[in-house]
Formats: sequence, structure tokens, C-alpha cells
Amino acid sequence: MRKLILRKIFANDSNEPFVPDAKFKHPDVAPELTVDHFNLSIEGSPILKDVSVTIPANKITCIVGPSGCGKSTLLKSLNRLSDTIEGVRTSGDIRIGDKSIVNCSASDLVELRRRIGLVPQRPTPLPMSIFGNIAYGCKIHGVSSRRELRKIVRHYLKVVGLWDEVKDRLTSPATKLSIGQQQRLCLARSLAVEPEFILADEATSALDPVSSKIVEDLFVKLKEQYSIVMVTHTLRQALRIADYVIFIYMGEVIEVGDAQQVFKNPKHELTQKYLSGTIS
Repeated sequence: MRKLILRKIFANDSNEPFVPDAKFKHPDVAPELTVDHFNLSIEGSPILKDVSVTIPANKITCIVGPSGCGKSTLLKSLNRLSDTIEGVRTSGDIRIGDKSIVNCSASDLVELRRRIGLVPQRPTPLPMSIFGNIAYGCKIHGVSSRRELRKIVRHYLKVVGLWDEVKDRLTSPATKLSIGQQQRLCLARSLAVEPEFILADEATSALDPVSSKIVEDLFVKLKEQYSIVMVTHTLRQALRIADYVIFIYMGEVIEVGDAQQVFKNPKHELTQKYLSGTIS
């Protein structure tokens, strides 16, 4: 059984090893996320056009492209958050492993959004305490033991490097944290329900350089246990941390592949122009 704990990554945690609740179990083999001839339009206007791409497991996949090209829409389609957009219409398929997520029921959506967590562009702490923010999702998924919740909160605050900063004020409102701390709290909240995928929608764009570097470093460590899909508008960031790249232009996937190959030897003329700054 694949280990779900991160003690190998954060070896300085000398406390009792954390064992996740039995409700949250990763598969023995991490699944791929497959987008198959996927189309999305809003009130008749096409946003994503015949998108087909396979997102590899345990890698950082960066979705890049000019503003307004459909990057965030594609990202939010991966856990069906695009459903909340008024007038949206879709066709095609998206699968985790061999299971389609396109026609899943309302109850299946809850489980889907546990398996595929989202870290948004701007931090979105819930209007409750620091402790409550991390415990909230676990409670929804059936963790009721206060002792178990305390273990979960402590562990994931340590994972994102927040424990020492907030351990004496866990009952304080999360909104009183700095922006950088709030974003790490949101990441901890997503990790607390043990997702298989982490979606990050320009998750560092609202942060100062120091906080941005902390979050980037966390993603690099976390890919050992999770598959991470990032939308970034900063090519420098993608160059630093991407293992795999998806380049989108005008709603179409133009080029995909290993980050080094795409950045150093792009095959498509549009990719070359984007990387050179000719189109932006």
C-alpha cells in the first residue's frame, strides 16, 4: 500500500508519525488525468476547443499561454468547478484513470473535489478559525474524532511550514494571517483530505517574492506524493519547477511535453513565438 504520510519529505518532524484517517486512501498506483476531445463554451462562445491531453502522475504540470486563452477554464474543468459558470456547455470526456468525471452525480462530485483539490489565485480562508479551516473538509468527509482532527491539523500545518507560526493561536480567525500564510493555510486545507491531484490557479501571483518561493518549494516537495497541475502566467516560474508543460493558445492545445523539450526545443511556431515574447 502506498504510504500517505510525508515524514520522508519533512524528516525534521520527530513527533509521533501521522497516520491519515482510513477514509482517505490513495490507490496503489497513482492515476493519470486524461482530457479527451473536450470542448467548453459559455453562452455559445467557444472557450476550449477539442482539448486532448494526458496529465502525468507525480509531476508538476504547468499550463501556460497568453491571458484569456483558456488556462484557468481548463484547470477548473478538471474538478468540474467550471460547472458553476452560467451558460456553460461541454462535450468530450475527462477521466481519472479509466473513470469519467463528466457525468458524475452530486454525491460523486463531493468525492471528486476531495480527490482533486484546488488552491486558488487569491487565498480564500473560510470565515472561521485556523483550526476550523483545516478541519472543515475532514468533517464533511466523516472525520468526527476531535483527537483525529487535532492530529490532522497539526500534521498539515507542519507540512506547509505554518505550525511554528500559528500553533499558539489556532482558535484565532484565519483572516488575520498574512496573505502568504493564508495561501499556505489553503494548501494545508486541500491536503488535509488527502487528494491525489492538486490544482493551483496562479497560486503565487498575489504573494510577495518570499512567500511565492516558499509555496514553489512546497510544490516541488509535494509532487513526490501528489500530482500537481498549475496555471502560471510567469514563464520564469514554469522554467523553475515544471516537469511537464501544456501550451494553450486561443482555447486550443498547441504543444505538450517534457518541460525541457518544450522550453529548449519547441516544435510549433506559435510556441516559439510565445516563448520569445512575440505573442503574450
